[in-house]
Amino acid sequence: MNASNENEIESCIRKAIDKYLHDLDGEKPSNIYEMVIHRVEKPLITAVIKHTKGNQTQAASLLGINRNTLRNKIKQYHIK
Repeated sequence: MNASNENEIESCIRKAIDKYLHDLDGEKPSNIYEMVIHRVEKPLITAVIKHTKGNQTQAASLLGINRNTLRNKIKQYHIK
C-alpha cells in the first residue's frame, strides 16, 4: 500500500469519527475504540477474503494475522 492510500484511509476514518462525534449533539460518547474496530474489522476481513478468492491462508498473510485468528474473526463476524 502506498502512502496516498494510507492517507486516504486515514482521512476517511477521521472524517467518519468527526461526523460521529458531531452527530452526538452533546451526548457523551463511549466505547469509541471498540465501536470503530468492530465497524472496520469486518469489512476489512471481508474485502481481503474476497480479494484472495476465499483463500484463508493468503488472506491471513495479507492481514498479518495467524490463520486461526482469521478463522475466529470469520466466525465472530459471521463472514461467509
